[in-house]
Amino acid sequence: MKKIILSAIAALITITASAQFETGKSYISASTSSLGLGYSKCEKLCFDINLNGGYYLAQDWLAYGRVEYTHRHHVDNIGLGMGVRYNIEQNGLYVACGALYEHATKSVNNVFLTPEVGYTFFVNQYITIEPAAYYNLSLNDFSDASKVGVKLGLGFYF
Repeated sequence: MKKIILSAIAALITITASAQFETGKSYISASTSSLGLGYSKCEKLCFDINLNGGYYLAQDWLAYGRVEYTHRHHVDNIGLGMGVRYNIEQNGLYVACGALYEHATKSVNNVFLTPEVGYTFFVNQYITIEPAAYYNLSLNDFSDASKVGVKLGLGFYF
């Protein structure tokens, strides 16, 4: 009996999750890597917040835009980017890749390639908690400006 109940719960979770990744759904999220879990040679530790908005163009394929604000020491950075994300319905994982242009107030501007891998945990039908590991590959200064870390996000599907 216990196996039947657990199987039914797993099936309901899968059905609910897959309904959110269908064509025509919209998505917004906010995330931060300011948990002390991001690092690069030129930034050490910093505060940041990312805002994402997107639209599912096809089943499981999300096209998104991104606005980012970062503050470290006495430097403020503002970034604009875009990318695509593929959701794997069977297990909640997603992979994403995009590009980000970052304007810094006291240093050079930078362009990043932004691959990431994350997990979509549904709290209810619309709200998700999304931890992710990311690597921002700097195209201007690979060795010092590239960033690696973990971030935590809160998403809303509608």
